[in-house]
Amino acid sequence: MLELQANAIRVRSAIVAGLLLALLAGCSGRVQEQPPTRHPDVVRAQLLRLMPATVTDRQGWANDIYVAFADRELEASDSQLCAVLAVIEQESTYRADPPVAGLATLARREIDQRAEKLHIPAFLVDTALRLKSPTGERYAERLAKVRTEKALSAIFDDFIGMVPMGQQLFGGLNPVRTGGPMQVSIEFAERLADDYPYVIDGSLRQEVFTRRGGLYFGIAHLLDYPASYSSPVYRFADFNAGWYASRNAAFQHAVSRLSGITLALDGDLIIHGSRQAGQTERAVRSLSARLDLSDVAIRRDLERGDRQDFEDSRLYDRVFALADQLEGRSVPRARLPGIVLKSPKITRNLTTAWFAERVEARWKNCLGRAKTG
Repeated sequence: MLELQANAIRVRSAIVAGLLLALLAGCSGRVQEQPPTRHPDVVRAQLLRLMPATVTDRQGWANDIYVAFADRELEASDSQLCAVLAVIEQESTYRADPPVAGLATLARREIDQRAEKLHIPAFLVDTALRLKSPTGERYAERLAKVRTEKALSAIFDDFIGMVPMGQQLFGGLNPVRTGGPMQVSIEFAERLADDYPYVIDGSLRQEVFTRRGGLYFGIAHLLDYPASYSSPVYRFADFNAGWYASRNAAFQHAVSRLSGITLALDGDLIIHGSRQAGQTERAVRSLSARLDLSDVAIRRDLERGDRQDFEDSRLYDRVFALADQLEGRSVPRARLPGIVLKSPKITRNLTTAWFAERVEARWKNCLGRAKTG
């Protein structure tokens, strides 16, 4: 069945191949596009050559990556293939469901912290975890031996669905938010559910933890949006921090220089889901007279911050025109976000910039292998 689906995708890819170059030529932001379009067999062969020799089932990895490129109509240049391989290596070292050190302890800590915030006594939590789960094991037993996010997500699904305490602690929302070989956001995958080319046996959440699902959604998140970046390191930062975070961090830096107000360069231009003005919006409003823009106009343009066309807004143009004038030069339109990575899985002081630079180094190494082949 899967082979038939893959073949159908190859046929569709072949049909659009003649139009693909023209389409890509008009789209900025791919990681250094490289014509001409390659034959599917050439793409798979190149992936096999670029992947480490130690990867298990290299042919399977190559095919799943190719299917994502073909279905999303992405150009399979060496640069873009290496971008994907660099993220996979950084996030999972080519394991579809990578183990997480100390995950059992981290999971129990998450439960206990939520219970403490809700003033739920510890003995009630212990009682709930001693209940038998649908697998026949007690929840506490399953938690004690959990090693991967896929297994942990399944435990939380059962706990939330079957135990009243689970609903109370998590509000019906599974706290495992990323998964798979590229650690892609499950929320992002849900937005692309209608485009997914495979038949799903189970839930979309479960599919993210598979190799094919994690790669499909991860590749879409990394490459399938236009961005006018001068270097792929900013796209790698966006993969970690969200689309256009690097561009928005540069905008925030320009606003900070003009206003004298220190801003967190995190790429968040507004408080999403709220009409309340956040730190960045208040700083921009302090410049309203110099920008000749009302607070309403400022808010309207800032709301475009998660789209490429923010760069076409009056606010973007005027802020950078003033910043260029202040500095006496064209200031950078992209900047690595200053975000400290926070997650129960992270035990060191890591940042988005650290992640992006690590991936960039792997990408460069991969391109080096491509050039010597």
